[in-house]
Amino acid sequence: MDRPNILFLLSDEHNYRFLSCLSSEQGGEPCRTPALDRLAAQGVRFDAAYCQMPLCTPSRISLLAGRHVHRCPVLWPETPTFASHLGARGYATAAVGKMHLPGSRQYAGFDARPYGDFAAPSPSHQKDPLSLPGVRDHIFMPSIIEDVGISDIPESMLQEQYVVRESLAWLREQRSAQPDQPWLLYASFVHPHFPMNAPRRFCERYWPEGVTPPPVGPGGDGWDHPSTQGALRAQGGESQGHFCADITEEQTLRARAAYFACVDHLDEIIGDFLALLERDGLLDNTIVVYASDHGELGGEHGLWWKQTWHEASVRVPLIVSTPEHRRGEQMPTVVGDPVSLGDLFPTLCGLAGEPPPGALDGADLSPIIRGEGSSALADRTGIFVENLNPHAGAGTEYRMIRSPRYKYIAFNEGDDLAFDLLEDPHEQRNLIGRARGAVADELERLRAAIYADFSFATAIESLRQQRAEFSRRYPSRIASSTSNQIMRGDGVLVEADQPLYYPDIASEDPRMDFADCPQERRASRRVRWTS
Repeated sequence: MDRPNILFLLSDEHNYRFLSCLSSEQGGEPCRTPALDRLAAQGVRFDAAYCQMPLCTPSRISLLAGRHVHRCPVLWPETPTFASHLGARGYATAAVGKMHLPGSRQYAGFDARPYGDFAAPSPSHQKDPLSLPGVRDHIFMPSIIEDVGISDIPESMLQEQYVVRESLAWLREQRSAQPDQPWLLYASFVHPHFPMNAPRRFCERYWPEGVTPPPVGPGGDGWDHPSTQGALRAQGGESQGHFCADITEEQTLRARAAYFACVDHLDEIIGDFLALLERDGLLDNTIVVYASDHGELGGEHGLWWKQTWHEASVRVPLIVSTPEHRRGEQMPTVVGDPVSLGDLFPTLCGLAGEPPPGALDGADLSPIIRGEGSSALADRTGIFVENLNPHAGAGTEYRMIRSPRYKYIAFNEGDDLAFDLLEDPHEQRNLIGRARGAVADELERLRAAIYADFSFATAIESLRQQRAEFSRRYPSRIASSTSNQIMRGDGVLVEADQPLYYPDIASEDPRMDFADCPQERRASRRVRWTS
């Protein structure tokens, strides 16, 4: 058979609980994700998948390079990515949407990049609502808790729609020019990452009725840990302007309703995208991967955002659907063994029938996806998550290992934490100092694995030095006025959202006759969902 095409759908900040194919007994939230549910029903769902760091840029760099964060704090020109590796072996490659890469090296090994955040690491997200003061400043970040609700941006101008349109255009052009060449498309969406704003139909689905409170609140043995308390303080810190201190129950529920709405809206967009691809025959020989770069705490443990060690922060959805699954030649599967986004580089190589480069940290999951067994996971102690520059402050850097049952978190400073995720999925009871016998032996084995060939001092210093050197050698060359740019056919970058934030002409006439517009409709267009 011809080598398969690869469609990699990446979202941003998708809490693993937010798939409606997960039951409440499995910890699922009552969202509506029929497109992703269908993908899972026609593929393999990895139920214990983890990012390599719960923060956009380092997570995406590690994903692209297939290496731990401490081994790849930046993407040097000589560092292979799955795009450059498969591109050198005959694949046409393109990245569309958010990359969130620093400096001037914005392609990460892809051949084409028609739309995205070329001026990162400035925020890659469209600013919404438009009416807030400062929204013309493209660095402006709204409050994750307060500025939520109905989007002010017309749906046709949402960046997710740009991703779909530019992805379709590239795929159709590619098929026309090189119909026999396999392709790899990396379509990167921003939602459900804040700003948490969505069309009215999704928001009213959950507010004021339909939203659920967080499945676990403040408390437990990890609540008083310096890492948790530091993250809690950061939510009200002036340096973290997208947070809100003293969050009330109503604010929590409103924000969660908005997060639900963003998840559902993204699912609709992905469903529309897949339907168009299916109609055009572009999925016939295509492997579809869905993942997110990290989670979102969403009020769990009294926290929002990410970067902490809690499951909602580090655990992500991961689905792989093959043509054989969709043709009914292979049964859908749910894999409970822990896997990592770092496994995807060697896995994509395995699925493409190409050998991976050396020095990768992940495992090839393609035999599992093909239904040939899980021997790739049998010999490893667990998967790792690192956070070497946490917002909770110096000393709270951590390295975490997840085994099939246990989770062990070692901190640069402060006491370690460990949890039995089978018996204690909400991470309430710290096993350090309590475990005995075989459990204590297992925890010690996990701790030893964390420190094998790893040192906090060395890793943090290497990260600092490499980022500084990369910034010196490859500074950003783009001064943007909006968060995303479009690559014109002549190679010139133009601002994608200029009409939203810097309109040259505003159609404003006080003599306009609104007599033909019902009062209710006029009011509904002006009243905020959160008012």
